[in-house]
Amino acid sequence: MLFSIPSIGQKLQGIKQLLNTILNDTSTTAKPKFIAYPVLAFTPETSWEFGASALYVYNSRNDLTNRLSELYAFSFVTLENQYGLWVDHAIYTDKNKYFFLGKFRLQQFPLLYHGIGINTPSEPIARIDGFSLTLRERLLREVTKNLYAGLELDFNYSSSVEISEQTSDFIRPPGVAGFTNFGLGLGLVYDQRYNVLNPRRGFFVEGGFLHYDENLGSDYSFQSYFLDFRYYQPTFENQILAYQMLMNTVSSVNGSEVPFNQLSLMGGESLMRGYYLGRYRDNTLVATQAEYRFLPFPFSKRFGGTIFGGLGALGPSMVDLKLDQVKASGGVGIRFLLFPGKDIYTRFDVAFTNEGSGYYLFIGEAF
Repeated sequence: MLFSIPSIGQKLQGIKQLLNTILNDTSTTAKPKFIAYPVLAFTPETSWEFGASALYVYNSRNDLTNRLSELYAFSFVTLENQYGLWVDHAIYTDKNKYFFLGKFRLQQFPLLYHGIGINTPSEPIARIDGFSLTLRERLLREVTKNLYAGLELDFNYSSSVEISEQTSDFIRPPGVAGFTNFGLGLGLVYDQRYNVLNPRRGFFVEGGFLHYDENLGSDYSFQSYFLDFRYYQPTFENQILAYQMLMNTVSSVNGSEVPFNQLSLMGGESLMRGYYLGRYRDNTLVATQAEYRFLPFPFSKRFGGTIFGGLGALGPSMVDLKLDQVKASGGVGIRFLLFPGKDIYTRFDVAFTNEGSGYYLFIGEAF
């Protein structure tokens, strides 16, 4: 039996065919789409990071009257022996009757801890390494057109924590040694978006609460209340003004404390870009952002861009928020139309704050 080894020319042809499939997508609009690609990044706390991302998008029953559903996965390892797996999803069933929205995070990853509050030191006061697992899920059913109601679930687990690079300012916060918390609550969602990854018009509003109780197996008893308001307004052809306001507050129950990593966190790849998630943390967060999108540019079929800015405030409670302590961030981004039939872009954002800058490469818009 003879085995043939592909020549260099055959390998190059295969790569060319793959790129042609991505860049010149001619399949029908209703057909599901899938893409996977490698990721390379560098951050001070992880050194070089190697990973892979995958995205699967579809319309239930291949019916374009059903909203676009998406499944996104990202996994990585670093030269510091850290690893992670992220899975996000937004799934609509036939006739948009049920809506499942959630995320999963499993990772061994460092946290640069600055303390609690808005007036924390600019330099970290400790580095906290540990294993963490987070699962957040909404199980929603359509009550009337665009209005969904249902359960909100949240599970958080942390263990194998190691604390290093401590300064004299470091005070061990609640939950730093590890914890298990399970929250159960109710949520209400009003959603006019057709494409979660690239909304072009309409409203998205989510409000609800989560209750964590030691009697239900949690290590801490507390409550979380949240409101997420988003609006998308087309302006000129292929141009959208997007706006978001987020409020989140947590409060202890029966004298119990709130673990430091389940406080309201500022920063991340979506809201207040430029600050890494958790740079600032406290009981109450109010943040807002606006973004002007060119999808695509008038002179291009595949490339677009954005300009964005955000403001955020943190405090022990809503009455403690102060205008003179509001944090600001802003930046620009480049977009590339990944799936023309599904109107999905990949984004590269550069964000700036008075503490530095951040770089973000993801599929789909920030909000």
